[in-house]
Amino acid sequence: MAVPSKLKKYGYHVLIAIDQLFNALTGGAADETLSSRTYRGAILAKQPKKRWRVLYRVINGLFRDPRHCLTAYESEKKGKQHDERFKEDNMVYKF
Repeated sequence: MAVPSKLKKYGYHVLIAIDQLFNALTGGAADETLSSRTYRGAILAKQPKKRWRVLYRVINGLFRDPRHCLTAYESEKKGKQHDERFKEDNMVYKF
């Protein structure tokens, strides 16, 4: 039963990496997802640009979740997408 869980976690990390790569290629931070960056650009900016407001609606619509970008931003701030091996409580590495 551990194999599907490991495969699911692997797939999740690959998707996050692709998202972060796309964000970096478009001028964003290398360790931030496009959804998080979009939330910052559309909601937290003092004068949001139209492209961020549009992208915010598109991304939330694609995920069918009106809070997707907000959740991604909160996840980035808390480091939830980081592998368990990099969290302070788990400094013993298991390879």
